[in-house]
Amino acid sequence: MLYDIKLNLHYDYAAAAGGGRHQVRVMPQTIAGVQRVIAASLSFQPPPAERADFSDFFGNNVTSIAFREAHETLDIRMSARVSVSRPEPGLDVSPDIGGLRSELDMVRSLSPSAPHHFLAASDHVGIDQAITTYARESLASSVVATATDLCNRIHRDFAYDGKATTVQTRASDAFALKRGVCQDFSHIMIAGLRGLGIPAGYVSGFLRTIPPKGKPRLEGADAMHAWVKAWCGRDAGWQEFDPTNGMRASNDHITVGYGRDYSDVAPIVGVLKTTGGQVGEQAVDVIPVVAEKV
Repeated sequence: MLYDIKLNLHYDYAAAAGGGRHQVRVMPQTIAGVQRVIAASLSFQPPPAERADFSDFFGNNVTSIAFREAHETLDIRMSARVSVSRPEPGLDVSPDIGGLRSELDMVRSLSPSAPHHFLAASDHVGIDQAITTYARESLASSVVATATDLCNRIHRDFAYDGKATTVQTRASDAFALKRGVCQDFSHIMIAGLRGLGIPAGYVSGFLRTIPPKGKPRLEGADAMHAWVKAWCGRDAGWQEFDPTNGMRASNDHITVGYGRDYSDVAPIVGVLKTTGGQVGEQAVDVIPVVAEKV
């Protein structure tokens, strides 16, 4: 699939900000065998006094910006053309939980993709006994089967509610509410898998949404999305699951970044020199590109 993606983040400040420094993670990345960024651009209004582009530890595209002059608003605009071609899930060659522990013991690497980074508690995801008990009901004959069942159960048992949580909500709180958004469902699944000893991480990106039959696609109606990656053993490697929709990640999932949880891949983090609050808006368009007939 070939997509044109447009993202606009807009912030209004209650009082003019006298300065600020931020890190922005919204640019899709090229992933061998899965995704290729053909072209991309990222712009800011007002233009920052400083800008630096780099990759973080997990290989995510990061843009660091700094402002010195007073400003009352901030607009972040990203556009990209991305080709996605995920391989179809093959035979389940993942071990059971006992076999996974043995395979984990054999991994000596601490590279960014090493599973050891994704086993312990992180900012938004604790090892919660209630979530582990819930996840244990999904234990199956293989890690892939366990993760698939947990993904499907979260989709079935939790209600999507955009007003129930915030970006600060932890997995344990969303689990108690039994409702939330894609970030919350991903954190719950990550907590459950880690509680079982399965390495799991957070994936930030975009999801193509398809309007109801006969209805036009609404511009700006799409939003940034989140799903889960789970390390399923030496042979199966990392597999991706979307608990919000009860499915494996597909060609409709466009990856921006990977991390231990939301805090590693938040679209924007930073500090402002101001005396008031702020209000933010997000608009995303994920548009399939239809090849012209020759």
